[in-house]
Amino acid sequence: MTAIFKREFRAYFTSPLGYIFLAAFYLYEGIFYSALYKTGVNDTTSLIFVTEILLIFIVPLLTMRAISEDRRQKVDQVLLTSPISVTSVVLGKTFAALSVVALGYFPTLIFALITAANITVNWALYFYALLGILLLSATLISIGVFISSLTESPTLAAILTIVANLFVMLLKTFAELTGIEWVINASENLAFMDRIENFSNGVLSIPDIIYFIGIAFLFIFLTVRSVEKRRWA
Repeated sequence: MTAIFKREFRAYFTSPLGYIFLAAFYLYEGIFYSALYKTGVNDTTSLIFVTEILLIFIVPLLTMRAISEDRRQKVDQVLLTSPISVTSVVLGKTFAALSVVALGYFPTLIFALITAANITVNWALYFYALLGILLLSATLISIGVFISSLTESPTLAAILTIVANLFVMLLKTFAELTGIEWVINASENLAFMDRIENFSNGVLSIPDIIYFIGIAFLFIFLTVRSVEKRRWA
């Protein structure tokens, strides 16, 4: 897994993709923090969760080539016949994308330290919020990698991932539009936004942590099955 991780992580920065991703994050976070700093508001969690909208549209750019590009270039045949397990390949690709996303949140630590030099910062709340956004990122990445395993077209994978991200993030809104009570009730248990709000509000909820980890590993499992299906085909 380590070799796959290093290969994939390096690949993000041998092309403009990784730099574009980080530039978008850093610019967005910088502008928002500047506005907060001028008003004197001590709100490090908003600084983290303001990027939710970026994750919906930028994570697909990180995952669209994860497996689809290997399929298109027939590199997956080498991976499938190598001693490395499919699980290790999928995990390596997933963690590489997650590491890039984690780098995107590094400035929030610097901003929090700047804030702490002037006023008191609730560090427990900050790190809990950071944990929440990284769990959300890992879940969206695992969904994106799974979709990437279903097609040889990175562009199609990106489009489908954006649609999937919008659906899971706005699930409760879509459910409310149906006006069907049982659909609305079911969406309350599945909606990503409700659970991520607990992190932003500092509400410690072990079920929320388990939920995101469980969804992430579910799609990792589905990706492994999808790739292995090609191996035996």
